[in-house]
Amino acid sequence: MSRLEELIAEFCPEGVEYKTLGEIASVSRGGSFQKKDFRSSGVPCIHYGQIYTKYGLFVDKALTYIDESCAKKQKFAKTNDIVMAVTSENIEDVCKCIVWLGDERAAVSGHTAIIHHNQNAKYLAYYFHTQMFFAQKRKIAHGTKVVEVTPSKLLDIRIPVPPLPVQGEIVRILDNFTELTAELTAELTARKKQYEFYRDKLLICDDNIVVKRIGDITRVFSASRVHKDEWTTEGVPFYRSSDVISYFNGVENSRGKAYISKELYEKLSAKSGKICKDDILITGGGTIGVPYIVPNDDPIYMKDADLLCIQHSKEFDSRYLYHYFLSTPFRDYLKGITHDATIPHYTISQICETPVPLPSLDVQKRIVNVLDNFDAICSDLKIGLPAEIEARQKQYEFYRDALLTYAATGKTILTDRQTDRQTDKLNGLILLCQYVFGSISLSVGNICNISRGKVISKSDIKEQMGDYPVYSSQTENNGELGKINSYMFDGEFVTWTTDGANAGTVFYRSGKFNITNVCGLLSISDKTILISKYLFYFLQKNAKAYVNSGMGNPKLMSNMMASIKLNIPALQEQKRIVSILDRFDTLCNNLTSGLPAEIEARTKQYEYYRDNLLTFKERKG
Repeated sequence: MSRLEELIAEFCPEGVEYKTLGEIASVSRGGSFQKKDFRSSGVPCIHYGQIYTKYGLFVDKALTYIDESCAKKQKFAKTNDIVMAVTSENIEDVCKCIVWLGDERAAVSGHTAIIHHNQNAKYLAYYFHTQMFFAQKRKIAHGTKVVEVTPSKLLDIRIPVPPLPVQGEIVRILDNFTELTAELTAELTARKKQYEFYRDKLLICDDNIVVKRIGDITRVFSASRVHKDEWTTEGVPFYRSSDVISYFNGVENSRGKAYISKELYEKLSAKSGKICKDDILITGGGTIGVPYIVPNDDPIYMKDADLLCIQHSKEFDSRYLYHYFLSTPFRDYLKGITHDATIPHYTISQICETPVPLPSLDVQKRIVNVLDNFDAICSDLKIGLPAEIEARQKQYEFYRDALLTYAATGKTILTDRQTDRQTDKLNGLILLCQYVFGSISLSVGNICNISRGKVISKSDIKEQMGDYPVYSSQTENNGELGKINSYMFDGEFVTWTTDGANAGTVFYRSGKFNITNVCGLLSISDKTILISKYLFYFLQKNAKAYVNSGMGNPKLMSNMMASIKLNIPALQEQKRIVSILDRFDTLCNNLTSGLPAEIEARTKQYEYYRDNLLTFKERKG
C-alpha cells in the first residue's frame, strides 16, 4: 500500500467531500496599479501579465515593485494566497494562477482574483490546472476577443477537499513530477543554446568565405493578390505567414487551413511563377524572417506580401540558407534594417540585398549535416529530450488529474535517469570546424601552454653530470649543451630558441630533458586536436617570419609565439602529413640511410676515382 493509500484509508475511508470554493475561501479583486508604476525597489507587486509570461506555479520573490504611496491604494496577497489572472486572450490561459509564498505581502494588479483560503495552497493551485477545473471555468467564462471570468463566479467552482495530510501527500507526489519535468526542460534549453552556439559559429563569415547578396544568386518573388472571397475549403493549399509560423513552431494553425481553386492557381502562378521543391518561403510581415523549405513539387500558392519565395539555386543548399535565417548574425541584420518600423516588413528588395556567407556546396552540406543533427536532438518530437519531456508531462497530467479525483489508477514506480553531458565548447567547436571546413585556423596561444626554461650554466652541467640533455639556443648537436642528473620536462613537446642569432629555430623534443632560459617550450593542451610533430613541422616553416630583429638582438618571445596562426587540419590529415615529412627527413638527414649515406658513398667513390685519376706512374729518367 502506498503512503497516499494509507492516508486515504486513515482520514477519508468513505470518500472525499466536494465543496464549493466559496465554502473554503474568499475571493477579492486585485488593485489598480499599472506597469508604469513599477520601481526597482519598494513594495513587492504582481502584475497579471507576469502570471502568463514570467512566473511559474509557485512564487516566493516578486520581480517588480511599487513605491509606498502607490501601495496605499492597492489590494494585497499574503503568504499562501492564490493570485489568479481572470482576463486573457483565450479560454486556455484565463484563470492561470500562482501561489504567493513570499514572507511579506505583495500588491496585486487589476484583472486578477485574490483567493484567501484555509487549505494547502499548492493543492488548490494544482487543481486549478486540471481538466476538471477547465470544464467548469469554460461554463463561467465570457467574451470572444478578450476572455474574462468574473471573480465572484469562482465561488461556485466545486473542488474535492480531502483532509490536509492527504492534500500534503498529493502535493509531494506532484512536486516530484514538476521537478523532473523542470530538469528535463532545463536540459533541453541547454541543448538549444549549444545548438545556437555552434550554428552561429559555423555560419560566421571569415575572410576566406565569399559573401553574396541573395538577389545576385537567385530570384525572389511575391504572389499575385488573392482576395479572401476566393479562398476555398479544398483545392490547392494557400499558405499564409501564420501557416509558416505554426509549422516552424510545430503546432496546428489556430486559423485553420486555406485553399484556392486549381484554376485560380494555374492563372496566378503563370504570372508570378510556381513554387517548387526546395524553394524557401519566408515571412515578410509582422513576425518576419521565419523560413519554410518547400518539401515537394505539389502545387501550393502563397499570400502576397505576407510570404515571399526565394527560389532554389545551384549556388546554395536550401537547408544551409534555412539555418542561416535562424542564426544570430541574420537576426541582428534583420533588426538593423527594420528597427524603426512600427510593424516590421521584410520586402523583396531587402531580401535581395541581404548578404549571405557562401562557402563551397560541399562545406554547406557538411554544415547542414551538423546543424540538422543538433536540431533533431533539440526539436524532433520523436527523439531526444522533447519526447521525454512530453512523456513526463503527459504522465504528470495523468497522475495529477487522477490523484485529484481519486480515480483508480493502479501503481506506477518511476526512476529518473541522471545525465551528465557537460561539453567543452571550444574543443567541440574546433572538431566541428575541422570536420566541416577541413581545417581550422587557431593561434598557438589558443591550443598550447607556453613556458620558458631556466638558467643552466656550463659549470652547473659539470657539477651535475648525468643522463638528461640540456638544450640551449645553439643549433649544433641538435641544440644540446650537455647532460645533467635531473630533468624539467618529460613527454612530447616543441621547443624554440627565443634569443640570439638562432631565434625562431624550432625543435621537436621527446622524453626527459631540460631547457635553458633562452628556450621556449610549447605543450599542446589537447592532443585530440593537434599533434606535436605537426606543430613542429608547421613552426619550422613559419616561425622565423615572426622573429623581431631590431636592436641587433633577434628575438621571438612568448607573446609573439602565442600569436602565430596555425592551420590545423583534422587529426588524420595531420598524421598523414607528418608521415610524409618524417620520411623526407629520414632521406635528407639520417646518417645511416637515405641521401646522407648515398652522399657519403658517392664521396668515397669520388675520392677513390679522384685519387686514382690523379695518380700517375712517374716517368723515369
